[in-house]
Amino acid sequence: MSPAEQAARLREQIERANNAYYIHDAPEISDAEYDRLFRELQALEAANPDLQSPDSPTLRVGAITTGALPKYTHKRPMLSLANAFTAEELAEWEERNARLAAEVKTGGYTTEIKIDGAAVSLTYENGRLVMGATRGNGTIGEDITANLRTIPDIPLLLKGKNYPKVMEVRGEVYMPYASFTRINKEREKDGEAPFANPRNSAAGGLRQLDPALTKKRRLRMFVFAVEPIEGRLSARTHWDELDLLSQWGFQVEPNRKRFKTLGDVQAGIDDYEAKIAELDFQADGVVVKVDSLQLHSELGVIGGREPRWAIARKFAPEVAETRLLKIRVNVGRTGALNPYAELEPVQVSGVTVTSATLHNEELIATKDIREGDKVEIIRAGEVIPQIVRPIIEPGVERGPEFRMPDKCPRCGTPVEHPEGEAMRFCPNVSCPGRVLEGIVHFASRDAMDIRGLGYERVRQLLDEKLIENVADLYDLTADQLIELERFATQSAEQLVAAITASKERPLSSLLFGLGIRHVGKTVAVLLARRFGTMKALMKAAEGGIAGVQGIGPTIAEAITGFFAEERNRLLVERLDQAGLTLKEPKAAAGGGRLEGQTYVITGTLPTLSRAEATSLIEEAGGRVSGSISKKTTALVAGEDAGSKLEKAKELGVEVIDEATLMNRVRQKQ
Repeated sequence: MSPAEQAARLREQIERANNAYYIHDAPEISDAEYDRLFRELQALEAANPDLQSPDSPTLRVGAITTGALPKYTHKRPMLSLANAFTAEELAEWEERNARLAAEVKTGGYTTEIKIDGAAVSLTYENGRLVMGATRGNGTIGEDITANLRTIPDIPLLLKGKNYPKVMEVRGEVYMPYASFTRINKEREKDGEAPFANPRNSAAGGLRQLDPALTKKRRLRMFVFAVEPIEGRLSARTHWDELDLLSQWGFQVEPNRKRFKTLGDVQAGIDDYEAKIAELDFQADGVVVKVDSLQLHSELGVIGGREPRWAIARKFAPEVAETRLLKIRVNVGRTGALNPYAELEPVQVSGVTVTSATLHNEELIATKDIREGDKVEIIRAGEVIPQIVRPIIEPGVERGPEFRMPDKCPRCGTPVEHPEGEAMRFCPNVSCPGRVLEGIVHFASRDAMDIRGLGYERVRQLLDEKLIENVADLYDLTADQLIELERFATQSAEQLVAAITASKERPLSSLLFGLGIRHVGKTVAVLLARRFGTMKALMKAAEGGIAGVQGIGPTIAEAITGFFAEERNRLLVERLDQAGLTLKEPKAAAGGGRLEGQTYVITGTLPTLSRAEATSLIEEAGGRVSGSISKKTTALVAGEDAGSKLEKAKELGVEVIDEATLMNRVRQKQ
């Protein structure tokens, strides 16, 4: 496999993991596996700089926003952290910093337990909370102010007066184990699937549209940083910064410590690791920070993503050994065949594990995992464990190498294996496995947001022959549901009401919900904004779709292929007859900040992908073009801008950077 192919494969795996973790709050791979993939891509791009694409996950902090909540542009970027897994890697981090600022070795360090929750930013003006937002992609998050106000640890008005006039306070919202246990008992009582883990519960709770639902989750928060926007911070060290935050009324991580040298930090790591099991919240390591705030400024940030002055010292994931009983295959909503391991039950992190993800046949072959093997598994707090390796037992004959089935295990249809792809697919859109997964996806929060319609409910409706596809949902009545097991009058009426309410969801949500291959949330938004209506998109030629900024020939082919099928056109027709919204609201009303302006984007921007920058401009009323003319308002240029930069100079078109664009978008009328 060439370096370019390797990079593309890694980006796809990482982006899929990001989408599952940040958007759906349902991680598909472990943190350890994610870190391994991420570091492999970093190393590959470092060795081959020409392979680093503008949308590489190594240039981004997290997932893009979903659009279900208003967007918010952070006044200062929210950064991510590099990881160290050993004492040697932590020492190497200090040595790199010392080459830039020798005082690092004598300036001291502050350590805090790394909470496994959801990062948020709180904006205060004159000591009053005015905005709260998710991290999003580090530059643009979602406005969740009303939800954050329900968390008792967040002061609405600060104590004292020694704070900057305008500032952003950064922290981590989490769900205590006691709250997690309580809410899962309630969900099981109501016939709903339990949440996967406290981190998912916290992240999902923050993004509720009803603050009352957020309040029920009893979330908590620790803060760990201040970004002054107007005014100065009196603290000279991070330790002093934490003290100030505590004085203002915030909760700071209670196990924080201060050390004179990195050697002292290293000696304290074992104590921290032992402490993790006693905490009432989920944690997976220790954050080590250079104490001097002056050194923070001198050390700076790497690639707009990671501060040099801080690093996460991750703890080794918990490991167990068990027997792999059977390799089974599940069918996803797109028809992808997903192998997983059925295990002999084993206790890991206090949880009985009976299955583990295997990702794809390439991974199984690479690790040479076989049925009957004794295997090593890890589960570092994640819901889905994974197999690290088989444990070869001397003298014990192993089973045959695993082979993916040639026919779909659910419907018997011959499977397809597209050239260049790791996955095999069942092409039968009526396959029971695809139908189940497809309807659950259609009802998910980022699609049609039909609350209460999870796996168990969908499986029940399919078994009772009340539905066969997503259009059938809109024919359901409360009287039909009341006749079913585990349905009472109230739950039946609530589900029908949720289905009815989903009719108001915009075209972008519907496009995402239909499960068209390669059409994720971002692509769905781009398509909906460009074509405006379902009718226009269905009539569009493949070339016209491929020409949309942020789309390409592969996605365009998948879209035209989807609508070329008669059954899919009939499905859309039924959804139209049911009264669904088949159009997208205008991105910006008249008078938008960039109304009447045309921008061209070129090169690699520091924090935004091309698609994200396009969305930002369009939401402010502007237009994005693929070519420069005298009518172009400005060229937004990043690194390696190329010929468009020369063309802009020739025509006298203004050239701006990402920061200038962000300022224009934020400017008030």
